[in-house]
Amino acid sequence: MDSDVDLQVLMARYQQGDSAAATALVKRLSPQLHRFFLMQFVSRRHADDLLQETWLRIHEVRHTYRPSQPVLPWLYAIARNIRVDHYRKAHRAEGREERLAESSEIPESPPDRSAGTPDVEALLATLPETQREVIVMLKVSGMSLEEVARATSSTVGSVKQKAHRAYEKLRKGLSGWGKPGVRSEGLHEG
Repeated sequence: MDSDVDLQVLMARYQQGDSAAATALVKRLSPQLHRFFLMQFVSRRHADDLLQETWLRIHEVRHTYRPSQPVLPWLYAIARNIRVDHYRKAHRAEGREERLAESSEIPESPPDRSAGTPDVEALLATLPETQREVIVMLKVSGMSLEEVARATSSTVGSVKQKAHRAYEKLRKGLSGWGKPGVRSEGLHEG
């Protein structure tokens, strides 16, 4: 995990026009931002596009970053807004497109899953978008409660509540899996 102080130094240097600092930020943070977009159930192609759009927006608004403030909440707030904008655009476009008759659709074959292995993506898909987003930021990106609260423009209490509800739903999903040996110990709050 990147030290936030290191990220703050890189961001301050980037604001001052240091292209090496910009390159270092992109290399260090792109993998976790890409995971953030993929975990929101966006296709790899869309995740790539959203990542690129996020870095373009960061470049445009880098002057709004306040030195000595944590970088990740600022960065994830931008990424989150990009994702929401993308969703809204796609939703509007989908409404304008003609839909194919359902009878002409080819049914998709179910993915080949190992017996006894829970489908984590399917479990995450059962969560409301706001809960899934909080879980991804906390557990995949390793952000603190305070950082997630800043990134989502909410309170720490609200983040805790969303995380708690998400954990409960995930635990129920795992307990309903019905296979011996599958436990939900890894889904503790923390």
